[in-house]
Amino acid sequence: MKLEQALGYTYRDKSLLNMALSHTSYANEMYKDNLHSYERLEFLGDSILGFVTADYLYRTFPTKHEGELTRIRAELVCEKNLAEIAESFSLGDYLLLGNGEEHGGGRHRSGTLCDVMESLIAAAYLDGGFAAAKGIVERLILPKLAQTQKSQDFKTELQELVQRKKDQILQYELIDERGPDHCKEFTVRVLLNGQKVGQGIGSSKKRAEQAAAAEAIQTLFPDNKFGL
Repeated sequence: MKLEQALGYTYRDKSLLNMALSHTSYANEMYKDNLHSYERLEFLGDSILGFVTADYLYRTFPTKHEGELTRIRAELVCEKNLAEIAESFSLGDYLLLGNGEEHGGGRHRSGTLCDVMESLIAAAYLDGGFAAAKGIVERLILPKLAQTQKSQDFKTELQELVQRKKDQILQYELIDERGPDHCKEFTVRVLLNGQKVGQGIGSSKKRAEQAAAAEAIQTLFPDNKFGL
């Protein structure tokens, strides 16, 4: 199934997948019971998504304060972001909708797409365990972290900030690379005059460097206002 290919996970229990895709309007028409819809799965998936994202941000940005981590997480898991991810692989085409919702444009309603993304994560958790759910989040949602920062070039900003003093040397070092070729994870640290000032993780070396530079700015220049 193309949807499962896009998610990177194949559900063994197709009834869970079916439920994750079932809108309340469809459940009411087919079963006369909205417990067969994605709503309960959405409730569970929201918590799983929040935890996986929080864990990732906590480990990626060890010097950021709670408020900043909360703000970044909110950007990653917001309705707009999840709906955009869903649209990228035409999730709306797979939704099971009642007649009214179908004719009312439900396949492209951002709130519905966001909810179904969360329900699919929960269905993967119930079907294959925590690793299955986490895998979907890591493949589809966490890579958007770099895009939430793309409005600003943190490497350039860091370079400009440290050059306010003479003879400052910035270096980026790749310290870890893991995962299969189609889903690599890179860890980079940035050094200022030989001392570590930031570290970041990304799906490419460039993204990891940007994340490291962003953390370095926060560490070295906490009063500087930048895009994170």
